[in-house]
Amino acid sequence: MIWSTLLLFSSITASVFAQMTARDLGLSPGVLPIGETNSITDVPGVLVGHLTKVRGDSVCTGVTAILPHGGNLFQSKVPAAIFIGNGFGKLAGSSQVEELGNLETPIILTNTLNVATAISTVVQYTLGQPGNENVRSVNAVVGETNDGRLNDIRGMHVTPEDVLKAITGAGTTFDQGSVGAGTGTIAFGYKGGIGTASRRLPERLGGYTLGVLVQSNFGGVLKIDGVPVGKELETFPFKESLEKGDGSCMIIIATDAPVDSRNLKRIAKRGMLGLARTGGFASNGSGDYVIAFSTAEVNFVPYEPAMRTLSQTYLHNDHMSALFLAAVESTEEAIINSLMMATIPRGFSGRGVEVLPLDKITAILKKYNRLK
Repeated sequence: MIWSTLLLFSSITASVFAQMTARDLGLSPGVLPIGETNSITDVPGVLVGHLTKVRGDSVCTGVTAILPHGGNLFQSKVPAAIFIGNGFGKLAGSSQVEELGNLETPIILTNTLNVATAISTVVQYTLGQPGNENVRSVNAVVGETNDGRLNDIRGMHVTPEDVLKAITGAGTTFDQGSVGAGTGTIAFGYKGGIGTASRRLPERLGGYTLGVLVQSNFGGVLKIDGVPVGKELETFPFKESLEKGDGSCMIIIATDAPVDSRNLKRIAKRGMLGLARTGGFASNGSGDYVIAFSTAEVNFVPYEPAMRTLSQTYLHNDHMSALFLAAVESTEEAIINSLMMATIPRGFSGRGVEVLPLDKITAILKKYNRLK
């Protein structure tokens, strides 16, 4: 297993140069300036970790962990909200986030049939953290997409050790494309994966940063920066069968703006607008979920408050619109990056799935005058 995993990483490293982000290609979607690294980890405190698992020609899956901050999340919870675009999926822990408006564990993304493994591991991880010795309830938040076309999903190959490695290995730099929870995913008929993007608001609009990470595994009529790429390539649902429109997308939105759970839910709704910009339409079989959280430390929620009341600072409704736009633009670009950076893991060619043909994409984008 170790040797095959090393071979995978070698193949991804070698082939990733053939793929590139939207910015590398010369695109500049949207109007807001990007963050320092155009990543969700541009938001202070946020960490991301992957565990990529490929073995032979049947295991093609993984885990991605998103940590709102590097401390004890259970003791210092963050404001959070969830929006369901289409609920054909499994998002564990969503009801408590909806009820209490906060997040107390890392967010884990994996494949559909390994959600239970991830829940159990996150619970054990949280119970084992110093300071949590008396904790008797943990709300693990775990999302998924179904990678069963490339992965032997019934084998449930993700282990507790895999989930723990993704959490403990989380950092501010991470790969995009066919890694972690995006290893075996497919989007718009092409190889999907993990993508990310960010926006930093001008100082006159607050100077806040908002970042997005996606796990793309859904269908639609692909658009890139408004260009009808799917139509030009003649790759879209209904061309051959209705089922090709199905799939799922997990969208994680982070911001350092001091936003409460109510306005975080409003931000989360805009994630679906970003998905729609790429040509997704939340088909019947698609599980499209958005999780939004704020890392503004002034609003952390203590597990054991020292006082009966909490004093917190929240952004006024009248100053939310710029964050809404940042969520739309970042989600759109993150999805495009997940496609452009994706590769076919070694051993999984010939499955009827190809990477996005960047040579053809480039020609189409030039036709529509989108490239610099």
